[in-house]
Amino acid sequence: MKPPPTSPSLLPLIRFFSTAKPPKPFSNAICDAPSPEEPITQTTTQIKPTNPSLKTPSETHQNRVLMEPNKAIPVVSTFASPFDSSPSPTASIDASSSLRKPLSLWPGMYHSPVTNALWEARSSIFERLLDPAKDDAPPQIEILSKRPSQSRTSILYNFSEDYILREQYRDPWNEVRIGKLLEDLDALAGTIAVKHCSNDDHTTRPLLLVTASVDKMVLKKPLRVDTELKIAGAVTWVGRSSIEIRMEVTQSQPENSNSTDPIALTANFMFVARDSKTGKSAPVNRLSPETEQEKMLFEEGEARDRLRKKIREEKKKAFEKSGGHSLHGEVNRLKTLLAEGRVFCDMPALADRDSILIRDTHLENSLICQPQQRNLHGRIFGGFLMHRAFELAFSTAYAFVGHMPSFLEVDHVDFLRPVDVGDFLRFKSCVLYTQLEDPDQPLINIEVIAHVTRPELRTSEVSNTFYFTFTVHPDAPKNGLKIRNVVPATEEEARRVLERMDAENCFDV
Repeated sequence: MKPPPTSPSLLPLIRFFSTAKPPKPFSNAICDAPSPEEPITQTTTQIKPTNPSLKTPSETHQNRVLMEPNKAIPVVSTFASPFDSSPSPTASIDASSSLRKPLSLWPGMYHSPVTNALWEARSSIFERLLDPAKDDAPPQIEILSKRPSQSRTSILYNFSEDYILREQYRDPWNEVRIGKLLEDLDALAGTIAVKHCSNDDHTTRPLLLVTASVDKMVLKKPLRVDTELKIAGAVTWVGRSSIEIRMEVTQSQPENSNSTDPIALTANFMFVARDSKTGKSAPVNRLSPETEQEKMLFEEGEARDRLRKKIREEKKKAFEKSGGHSLHGEVNRLKTLLAEGRVFCDMPALADRDSILIRDTHLENSLICQPQQRNLHGRIFGGFLMHRAFELAFSTAYAFVGHMPSFLEVDHVDFLRPVDVGDFLRFKSCVLYTQLEDPDQPLINIEVIAHVTRPELRTSEVSNTFYFTFTVHPDAPKNGLKIRNVVPATEEEARRVLERMDAENCFDV
């Protein structure tokens, strides 16, 4: 039996090595590191503790390392005593320093080495939230202009040499566990958002940053667990109170590979800023892109923002015009989708054997949200929710196809309401629709909806929606694997299918 998390003999330590040479940078504006001749200077986004009683030497150096842009941070998993008084001369961050902090600043022991270390570095800014003297502090008013390079952060996983770290991320097929990687991406994106929004004025109360959505997380190639992996990101676009962060996962290719592109996965995270006292939206620092790549990414962010606003307006106008009822064109589409489903319901013996009802693909799991799954705000960590949703979606695709699915992308994630410790959370999944036009790469689109259920109040609210796309190994269809078509049986199911298809077409930019 494992000892409790606070056992000094087996508490895992995470060390970031600031003196290690950064790996050779990948040729991409987001991931580029400075040349050895270029000095790395501390940026204005450095977060300093304001409570001297909580400040330790390792924390000071830790914050300095994380606030340095462009520097690849090697992640090492090891075991040692947190009370060892003879630290390694190269160690810059020691997770055991968290034991000297108030319990409310340490979210638990559930998280991966990366989320542990990132949250420990970010915790200094939240010390201001717990300081009673800051209750009446003024909001952060001064708006700065920052470059994307000032928020750029990357983390290196040394899988080829660190056996313990590799085992933490290995799945049954010797690839990287996508669910754990989603946690790390969300944690790193949050750190990047904090770096962009913070300033050096510690007399003001800090902003609260909330994950609003994730768009188009695309896996371009399988992630191997036997070689180094790097995740990197930077702020690429900002609105008045919203921030878009582009994340990239890169991995070197084997010598016999035809691919020269090291980028294996990309994702866009959207955060919104809130005043930590009033909860209202708050302005964020401006962004000044410099390179051609940064300007191009900023323009793409602007285009996505205009498209989101346009879609909202069109939906609002269509709803007002129809008086809450479906328009004629939509009615026809719904009828077409429902035609086969009606046969299943009314004449099952005559139904197409190559099709199946959406409701017959459902899977579900439930859990009570525990303190070990919370973030520094005291709410359930968004990366944990994505992790659980991904694993249910994978299981749904596996049970539907009868063959191990291959993950392709997270099309969209909406964070509609926060999830608190103690909430009864239910994940419900289904195969929403399939795309079988390409026999070599059939697509299975999975919907996962997370509900916060309160039995004592007899209420259930949607907290998150997730849309995942899977396919199968190219050899599977050649060996006779046949994937069935999925059809809705109710108007509500048909409407969800149409909305998802339309949204997918709209955001293919």
